[in-house]
Amino acid sequence: MRFGLAQFNPTVGDLPGNRRRILAAYASLVEQGADLVVFPELAVCGYPPRDLLFKRRFVPDVTASLAEIARAIGRVPAIIGTVEPNPTGRGRPFFNSAAFCVDGRVTALAHKCLLPTYDVFDEDRYFEPANQPTVVEHAGRRIGITICEDIWTHPMVSTRRLYSGRMPVAQLADQNCDLMVNLSASPWHATKDNLRQTLVADAARALRCPVVYVNVVGGNDELIFDGRSLVCDAQGKVVAGLSAFTEDFRVVEVRPEKASLPAALDPTFTQDELKDVFDALVLGLRDYAHKSGFKRALVALSGGIDSALVGVIAAAAFGPENITGVSLPSEISSQHSRDDARILAQNLGIRFETIAIADAVAACEHSLAPLFAGRPRDVAEENIQARVRGVLMMALSNKFGAILLTTGNKSEMAVGYCTLYGDMCGGLAVISDVFKTQVYALSRWINSDYAPRLGHHELIPPSTIEKPPSAELRPGQVDQDSLPPYDVLDAILKGYVEEGLSRSDLIAQGFAEAVVNDVARKVDLNEYKRKQAAPGLKTTPLAFGVGRRIPIVQKYVS
Repeated sequence: MRFGLAQFNPTVGDLPGNRRRILAAYASLVEQGADLVVFPELAVCGYPPRDLLFKRRFVPDVTASLAEIARAIGRVPAIIGTVEPNPTGRGRPFFNSAAFCVDGRVTALAHKCLLPTYDVFDEDRYFEPANQPTVVEHAGRRIGITICEDIWTHPMVSTRRLYSGRMPVAQLADQNCDLMVNLSASPWHATKDNLRQTLVADAARALRCPVVYVNVVGGNDELIFDGRSLVCDAQGKVVAGLSAFTEDFRVVEVRPEKASLPAALDPTFTQDELKDVFDALVLGLRDYAHKSGFKRALVALSGGIDSALVGVIAAAAFGPENITGVSLPSEISSQHSRDDARILAQNLGIRFETIAIADAVAACEHSLAPLFAGRPRDVAEENIQARVRGVLMMALSNKFGAILLTTGNKSEMAVGYCTLYGDMCGGLAVISDVFKTQVYALSRWINSDYAPRLGHHELIPPSTIEKPPSAELRPGQVDQDSLPPYDVLDAILKGYVEEGLSRSDLIAQGFAEAVVNDVARKVDLNEYKRKQAAPGLKTTPLAFGVGRRIPIVQKYVS
């Protein structure tokens, strides 16, 4: 049988645009000889629709769009992710569904059984679960239909404990399926792709039939979807793996005999973790901006490693001709930082401008002098520099219609080493889920692997990577004046923020008690800053975003 895998990039709520792209993909895959075409979860409306579902016309409009799609489906069936109203009057108002379309109509609807309500997922807010997966008979074959979470019940998956009773794959094992399909919208984070392959392969072995897994690709808000759709034969062998972080429409043949065709894996299906992170950030930025209507971007280039990394990502996402880098030196800014910013811009081929801020800072300090009289200089004066930069960069954003990209990393965001209404100003926090140690690793990878492919010896000036990091808000300042070394800080943050470890847990691991207490205190105190930050792109299992819901006002100390 020849399966058409439609790994496409929808936009949430763009019903006409998604419909056109679904039909174009269907036509292309049928022309390539597909016997069945499979689309991702909620392909008709995009994932995640969230509270758009509660708009009174939204679900009826989705239903109408699906009907229009179905009318264009011919004798080759298509399975398409959609939303359906729940007509029973009981439970949640909607179903997360897969529509089996053939010969101009929807002939069957399968509903999702397991609804994730953890991390970034809140499907139980909207959808009613099905009691069991649906099996559709077509052309003498029995096709079991599952949707994303329905296969995430493997012993390797900790969230399996959220569900009770017989799991969907086990239920299908009694149904003598000739094929199982899984329509997915599975967000990416580093190292997740290997787990997905295990889930699909084990499902194929359990059911003793091929499994077709089709995942969405693209960025929607803070989530990045990597695609990497795949097909396993009845023995659990991966016979096809589609590309990562880009649309891919491919026909895959699976033969009934035991010996399948040689595996056809896209080169990006399995790749280096740093390339994965870079590709994800480029895709997430490009889609966030383009789907929001932005064609150009601004980056404040300090000469430091964070803004350099964001500059490289921005140039890759938009094209260098659509990026403006701005240096905003104060009296404190070092010459090497100014030089590094200029050299980076030259290497990237982006427009470069300089706006000196010394006069604006002096004017602010003059206005505040009567009220500040008798008090020593402290962080209040230091932050004026950052806030003046924020005012100027937002003015450029407004004037030229370019999205301003913030450059703070996860380590800084965690402990509040950033200025509210200053360097936090912007439309997207590109690397806010990338720890500082990973910023260094990505920057070195860019120079050693990415830059040569663009014909450059390097993109980021070596001095940017090698010099001690500094906010340069006071003379001689370096980050380690206020923070522990980043390898220590990031290890503590990973435990405290991502793994939920207590202070005593971390101290027992060998971290100094005073350092742990200081870091944990800073994380807890700066929740209010993070709630006011620009949305950020998720790259780790737990980001500062919708998946982490810590109260701002709270007194618990762990």
